[in-house]
Amino acid sequence: MNLDISFAFETLIQIIPGIPVTLGMALGALLIAVPLGFLLALIRVNKIFIIDKLAALYVSFVRGTPVVVQIFLIYSALPAILNQMIEANGWQLDAYSVPPVLYAILVFGFNTSTHLSEIFRSALLSVPKGQKEAAYTVGLNAFQAYRRIIIPQALAVAAPSMCTASMNMLKNTSLAYMMAVMDITGRAKALAGVGYQYLEAYLDIFVMYLILCLCVEKLFQIWEKRLLHYKITA
Repeated sequence: MNLDISFAFETLIQIIPGIPVTLGMALGALLIAVPLGFLLALIRVNKIFIIDKLAALYVSFVRGTPVVVQIFLIYSALPAILNQMIEANGWQLDAYSVPPVLYAILVFGFNTSTHLSEIFRSALLSVPKGQKEAAYTVGLNAFQAYRRIIIPQALAVAAPSMCTASMNMLKNTSLAYMMAVMDITGRAKALAGVGYQYLEAYLDIFVMYLILCLCVEKLFQIWEKRLLHYKITA
């Protein structure tokens, strides 16, 4: 099989409009994953009765199932269930009219939240208990103690693992083409399907995601340096 360099270059140019879609999905997923993951971590760290067991079950289920299965459940099964509920209540709505990219954001957001929850849980547990007790003795309430003392130190510990989880999520967005999302992968596969030149298309996808992941890694390195003064030292 001969590599068509000219086609690869043309395809690389034509899939550039898919970058904002990919980055938009990744950002939207993080907006779901970070607060949800932190909430799950707090629930499990503080061992809230029954809720912590449900949180652990959710984390185990999502982490134990392939992303492809989660895509099927949310993109295929969820609209069908919603439409049945809508019809039963006589509402004038159609779950199938929801843009596929929103379902993609939900899939990757929920999936990443479970990984971040374990990262946040380990980071919160790494902060000495004396830090919280000291915060209470100077008059801070629980919210203030977490915001000013515990969370900054936990983030300093969690930053490298958060970078890894974020890059993994960004790479997983390449599966969004299964939901008819015209992101980087969706555009590349559509262009390759005309002449069955998939080798060139996948090389373009490889280059694009490599560049994006390197940019994400650099951003996290900058952020991690800003968190250094919060890092717990022995």
